Amino acid sequence: MIRTLAVLLVFQLAGETVARAAALSIPGPVLGLAGLFVLFMIRPDIADRMRETCSGLLAHLSLLFVPAGVGVTAHLSTFGADGPALAAALIGSTVLAILAGVGAFLALARLTGAAEEPDDG
Repeated sequence: MIRTLAVLLVFQLAGETVARAAALSIPGPVLGLAGLFVLFMIRPDIADRMRETCSGLLAHLSLLFVPAGVGVTAHLSTFGADGPALAAALIGSTVLAILAGVGAFLALARLTGAAEEPDDG
């Protein structure tokens, strides 16, 4: 377990180092995860050895959202005063994000020709 956590942290550190050294706009942890993925593709046995610990971490991922929950409860008065505006912003942004996703999917389907009817001939 300690070895697996060390591997995860080393790849995160490597990604962060590369991102900062090269002044990339990609977050370091994303680069580290990409590097870890490449390692898993090259050496599947390492992925097998790390699977149990990583599954355990993912099972308890909800613990990382505790600070957000504390922040919400600390600002309940703000939600009371500005609740309708916050709800409208959340619902509006969600709808716009879904519509943007649908638009991107349709545009990509048109570009790749996936929107055409299949030929059953």
